[in-house]
Order: sequence, then C-alpha cells, then structure tokens
Amino acid sequence: MAAPLVTRSFTVDEYHRMAEAGILHEDDRVELLDGRIVQMTPIGSRHAGCVKHMTALLYRRLGDTVILGIQDPVILGTYWEPQPDIAVLRPRPDAYRTRHPHPEDILLIVEVGDSSVGSDRDIKSPAYAAAGVAEVWLVDLERERVEVYRSPGPRGYQEVRSLKRGASLSALLVEAGAIEVGEILG
Repeated sequence: MAAPLVTRSFTVDEYHRMAEAGILHEDDRVELLDGRIVQMTPIGSRHAGCVKHMTALLYRRLGDTVILGIQDPVILGTYWEPQPDIAVLRPRPDAYRTRHPHPEDILLIVEVGDSSVGSDRDIKSPAYAAAGVAEVWLVDLERERVEVYRSPGPRGYQEVRSLKRGASLSALLVEAGAIEVGEILG
C-alpha cells in the first residue's frame, strides 16, 4: 500500500523568500493561492485588450483619486497572494512601494476571464470575500457578461449579479459613474 502524499502550504513570506533566493523569478507567471504556487494561464489578446481598455476607462473616470494596480499582487492573508487583473486601491503616499496592498486598501477588484473564468469564480472570488474585499467584477469574455460580487463574508459574497450587454453597473466604493457592460466587453 502506497503512503499518502503529503502536501505543504507556503506562506506569503516563504513565497517572497523563494523569489529573493532565485527559486522564483520575476518573469515567472505564478501566484500564491491557498498556500499553493499556481501557474497562471497565458494571456490572450482579447483578455489583454479588455484589461487595457478597463484600465484606461477607470483612469479616465477616477484619475488621481485612486491607484490602479494592473496584474500586481495583493495580499489577502497568510496563504494568499493573487494577482488580479485590476485592483482599484486607496491612494497612499508611498504608492505601495513599501508593501503590497492588503484587503483594507482594496476598493474594487476586476478579474477578466476567458479560459481562467472558472478559477476566478470558484477560487479567487471566495478568497476575496473571506478577506473582506467589498466588491469584485468578473468580466466573463466567453459568455459576454460581467458578474458583480458584493457583501463579502466568510462563505463568499452574499450578493451576486450577472449583467449582460445593455445593462450598466457602478462601483460601491469609487465614484466612477455608471459603466455599460458593452463598454467593458468591447
């Protein structure tokens, strides 16, 4: 009888030390999800274009009232350091040079998914909720909709809406005004 495999979870600090030691490199497309180092899916042109468009849209609407993190890490807890496509952050004088953003810094997360939409919905979204991130928008490129997650709790978001072209949405904690789903999807 084979012995069961034993897995080990890595903390955010250990994950960072791996990078400092050269085990992980800056160009490695990985993130820490629930203590596991997970390879991120390649970014296709439609995904990249949507992120660029959303970034420009949010910057035009919000200007210097926020800091936009684009595919940068956020620390959700001891075992979580995802890299959301866009993190709308509270401004800080150091612009997050001294530490990555934590849940209390996050005003809105935007995840853009084509092949990654399942993990964004089933893994990342519950982690954002458990950490207390107030709002997440999941742009589902395949189904052409935006899922809006609000009212976080330890078991996930209590309010989930799915919006299609023709509908519009507004962020809870930032004054971006109404944005049409079609404008997000392109």
